[in-house]
Amino acid sequence: MIQVHADKSSGILKITFSGKVTAQDAEQWMSKTYELLDDMQPGFRLLADSTTLESMDLGCAPFIGKVMDRCNEKGVRKVIRIIPNPRKDIGFSIMSLFHYDRNVRILTVNNLAEAEEALRKDSPGDKAVRASAE
Repeated sequence: MIQVHADKSSGILKITFSGKVTAQDAEQWMSKTYELLDDMQPGFRLLADSTTLESMDLGCAPFIGKVMDRCNEKGVRKVIRIIPNPRKDIGFSIMSLFHYDRNVRILTVNNLAEAEEALRKDSPGDKAVRASAE
């Protein structure tokens, strides 16, 4: 399952991947995410939580790539990914290289507390710089 929620007031788009995610889940999620992105202002932040993800079908990759492209087009400034186990990255790091501009800062953390801290430290004037190591 994939859930998506936009908080326009704080400029955060939150995506939660959980359980076993199928290509059909990803296709439905992509449509919903596109709708939410239409209302996001440039400079928004993306929080992608994979804490409870068990598995993801390979068929999800094209949909995830399209959402990354759309986020990039809409002006995402920072991407924070919660990936508690590096073996469960499922290709996000590699895909990010192809779908986000160099000015998008990408940060991978272990848990929600670290993600929330990274969001608190993120000030409106923060200049986005791509993290060199993920």
